[in-house]
Amino acid sequence: MKNGIGDLLDLSHVQVTERPLVVCDVDDVVLHFAAPFQDFLRGCGHELLPRSFRLTGNIVASDTGLELDADAVRQLIETFFDVQEQWQLPVEDVAQTLKALSTDADVVFLTAMPPRYSVQRRRLLDRLGLAFPLIASEEPKGPIMRRLNAERLFPTTFIDDMAHNLDSVRTHMPDSLLIHIMPDSPLHRMAPKPAQDIARARDWRHAEDLIRAHWLPR
Repeated sequence: MKNGIGDLLDLSHVQVTERPLVVCDVDDVVLHFAAPFQDFLRGCGHELLPRSFRLTGNIVASDTGLELDADAVRQLIETFFDVQEQWQLPVEDVAQTLKALSTDADVVFLTAMPPRYSVQRRRLLDRLGLAFPLIASEEPKGPIMRRLNAERLFPTTFIDDMAHNLDSVRTHMPDSLLIHIMPDSPLHRMAPKPAQDIARARDWRHAEDLIRAHWLPR
């Protein structure tokens, strides 16, 4: 893709072969984020009040109830990413499912986080048996997905918990299977809902069934 967002992102470490491609988000898709982040906040003397689907405005000081400003929230998120290896655990069945899919497809992680924390994430994923290529970027995911696939004519799948990421990939890769998967948390219940034509997976076993069905000849 020329002149698109993500053109300067280095993808040279990702080798996509002549097989189907499965690209998935990490936080609250592969690794739990919402629950451990709330535990982390409590340890810092803060509390997340799920009053809307946003962090800024909903993180308060436990002793005063005062809301933290955007800069303070951003710093907490970045501190959490820095120590993620102490907090984040894999979503149920994700390692077994991705390992099974990788026998027939290329699997790539596309995580929305500052790239400077990718080393910690790489160590954590490797330790959990999730040694698939990792791309860390805060850019829109659709152009990145299109760059990864290039002009290949194999089935592609994108999995995420955020509607705007799924919409981005649909714009740039309209023939991809889009799968929405997310935890059942008070915060996520207030998240924007994906379009009705986007598949919803109950769990990773269900996601595998959807993906393999997408690979069948039509």
